[in-house]
Amino acid sequence: MHNCPEIKNSIGHEIKALNHIMQRNMLAAADKAGVDKITIMHGWIIGYLYDHQNTDMYQKDIETSFAISRSTVTNIVKLMEKKGYIKRQSVESDARLKKLLLTEKGIEMYGAIHSAIIENENRFNSILTDEEREQFFVLIKKLRNGIEQKSN
Repeated sequence: MHNCPEIKNSIGHEIKALNHIMQRNMLAAADKAGVDKITIMHGWIIGYLYDHQNTDMYQKDIETSFAISRSTVTNIVKLMEKKGYIKRQSVESDARLKKLLLTEKGIEMYGAIHSAIIENENRFNSILTDEEREQFFVLIKKLRNGIEQKSN
């Protein structure tokens, strides 16, 4: 016998399965809202930049907030810039730094993406009580922090 939990009782498996279902639902909601040819991650980043418009946001902020690697964020940012959703603007104090800004196209895209996000969040809220939701965030943050600390 081995120490590996059965797949059906595996936290990692359940998170992966839930993520897949959420992505499928997000794509369907985005499609219904008229958003196509945009990845889920682009949508989350557009939403993040929209919510932080009054703050200078950099690639490092995306890396930290979404727990994704520098190279992955670089590729995403390049593609989003190519699609016209964001632009990178040099900072006066350090020419190497580039802050990320939404373009008009990115702001327009946010409206449709936001509708899809709200639809999904409302669905989650209809399933969980306020107490369950609060406990979920306590547990998921505990897992994330513990895993991040062990990988550093």
